[in-house]
Amino acid sequence: MIESSYFNTRATRSRLKENNTTEEVKIEPKKKSVASKLSQQKRKGEIKSADSQNGHIDERKEDKIKDTKKLKWEPALWREQIQNIYEMRKERNAPVDTMGCDVISDKDASPETRDEVTSAAMAKLRQHGCTIENILKTSDTKVKYIKNTSEILKNEYEGDIPRTVKDLCKLPGVGPKMAFLVMKCAWNEVLGIGVDTHVHRIANRLQWVKKPTKDPESTRKELEDWLPREYWQDINHLLVGFGQQTCLPLRPKCAGCLNKDICPVGKANLRYNKNVKVE
Repeated sequence: MIESSYFNTRATRSRLKENNTTEEVKIEPKKKSVASKLSQQKRKGEIKSADSQNGHIDERKEDKIKDTKKLKWEPALWREQIQNIYEMRKERNAPVDTMGCDVISDKDASPETRDEVTSAAMAKLRQHGCTIENILKTSDTKVKYIKNTSEILKNEYEGDIPRTVKDLCKLPGVGPKMAFLVMKCAWNEVLGIGVDTHVHRIANRLQWVKKPTKDPESTRKELEDWLPREYWQDINHLLVGFGQQTCLPLRPKCAGCLNKDICPVGKANLRYNKNVKVE
């Protein structure tokens, strides 16, 4: 259970009498000044009596309690939408499932979009010899980032890779998306959401962002603000495959999507197609 200020609120207690005496002490009331009377009258309409014995609560305390109960923003239908995507992805037969970064290092993964090109390039690289020494001996044609990174890994990390997102992002050509994916695949640490063009596009189509975002990094920040952490490990792989098979960049296959009735883009596309006259 998450601890909040609401659960730590304590009722005001009367001061314990010293020595357990029951003797009553009478105190003569002081005469109130005019200023004191005016101040009291001014406060009368703003603050209720805080007599705990009669169950009265300060209105300001009530407001604080209400504030602690307010939930963070989240998309209204996201739970139903994501369960539908899990159902559509249960076969795990999208290109990312056999050629994504988390399986591409598997020597048994067969190369057959960007994942296909990357997989083929990695296959050639492994044939060439995917070691730091071999990379550094390779000509500069199209491998500038790889060679620069290899040099850094050799000199600063003893041939290994950085253990933090911050240090990974210092490597040439590595941004937050790849850094989070590397932390997950290499170090088994889920510290953020890897957002590429597929995740960026789908999050905006499903309105999983408060307002439309212009780039993947803005989308990542929006998603991490509300999406429960238990989904962070799956969300990139899940949505990338969904974007490769169903929620395509152009002409998405809305008719066969389980979210067609609860997706703004799906509903608009189906409505448009229904109204198009076929001659």
